[in-house]
Amino acid sequence: MIVQGEVEPRRRPRTVPLDEHYMTIIYNIKALKDRRKRLRNKMTEAEIFLWSKIKNKQLAGYRFRRQYSVGRYIVDFYCPKLKLAIELDGGHHNQEEQIIYDEERTKYLNSLNIKVVRYWNHEVLKGIGYVLEDLENK
Repeated sequence: MIVQGEVEPRRRPRTVPLDEHYMTIIYNIKALKDRRKRLRNKMTEAEIFLWSKIKNKQLAGYRFRRQYSVGRYIVDFYCPKLKLAIELDGGHHNQEEQIIYDEERTKYLNSLNIKVVRYWNHEVLKGIGYVLEDLENK
């Protein structure tokens, strides 16, 4: 309570830790929201299958997010706690342009201490046990 003539004490502004502020700058950028939503609605068969195995903390209790943006890139799946990005690749990832793009993207993610693991779509569809075991060892 302030008595007449007294000055209200100055409140300190709430400070946001640097990491929290930094995360809002590079993770799930609003400008990419519509694109992320479109990608979630058009997931490949392999993405749908893997998502059914890792959603709701099914993989060693870790929470994964799908079609998650980091900087200007959108990764197929991301576990914030592990700083692990999972990418599923189809045949077009064998093309030279795509290989270069994937390498640049991986280099950028690695610079943020995010580990990137890649699996071919057919590995997920025909060998999900191997993929899940490999992920548990990450």
